[in-house]
Amino acid sequence: MSEAPYALSSHADVHTQSASRYLQQLCKHFGHKIPAEFTPEEGTIRFPFGTCALKAAGDVLALDVSASTEGDLERMRGVIGSHLERFAFRDTPTIAWS
Repeated sequence: MSEAPYALSSHADVHTQSASRYLQQLCKHFGHKIPAEFTPEEGTIRFPFGTCALKAAGDVLALDVSASTEGDLERMRGVIGSHLERFAFRDTPTIAWS
């Protein structure tokens, strides 16, 4: 899983019993319009303004977003976070970016 060399990054560990399912759902969703590849354990989504690397291990979905500017990084967190919240509405996941 290669990532673009962006200067800024942010990470979140989301605890859910459906980590792999949400990883695949996010990658499939965005993959209709932008480059995305995935396995049940890892994925990468490449937006024009940043990249999201995903890893599912047990009950944790790790999200790593990266971008060139603070604005794009905030946009990455917002896009990935809002879509995950929509897909995981039954779980109501807590997404705390660091």
